[in-house]
Amino acid sequence: MLAKTITVDGKKYKGTFVCLGNPHLVIFIDDIKDVNLPAIGPKLENHPLFPERTNVEFAEVLPDGSLRMRVWERGSGITMAYGTGACATAVAAYLNHKAGRKSRIRMDGGDLQVHWNETDGHVYMTGPAVKVFDGEIEI
Repeated sequence: MLAKTITVDGKKYKGTFVCLGNPHLVIFIDDIKDVNLPAIGPKLENHPLFPERTNVEFAEVLPDGSLRMRVWERGSGITMAYGTGACATAVAAYLNHKAGRKSRIRMDGGDLQVHWNETDGHVYMTGPAVKVFDGEIEI
C-alpha cells in the first residue's frame, strides 16, 4: 500500500503500509505539530483496513532532509521513540521519494540513523539506547 488515501472522521490521510515483522502505517505531513496524535492515533490503529491493528507513524521532512517522526504504537499509545517505527518511516520515505536509503529519524526520545541497504535488502538502525523508566509491581 503506497500513498493510499484513508479517511477518518472526514479527514483524508495518505498512508504507506510497511511490514517489518509488525505492521506500520506511515503518513507524511507538512507540519508534525498539526497532528493530534491522542485523537487520531487510536482511530488509525483500529481502522478496518487493519484487522490486526497497526502502528501509526506521522513524519515531516525537515529542511535538512531528516525526518521528524511521532508514533502511536499499537497497543501502547504514544511512545517517545520506536526503533521499528523509525525503520518503517525510513523505508516509506524512500518508497515515496522523500529521502534516500539513509535517513536520520528525529523522535521525542532521540535520533536514530537508518540505512536500507540496497545490496542485501536489510534495514540497519544505529543510535543510543537510554533508560527512561524504572518500576516495580506487586503481584
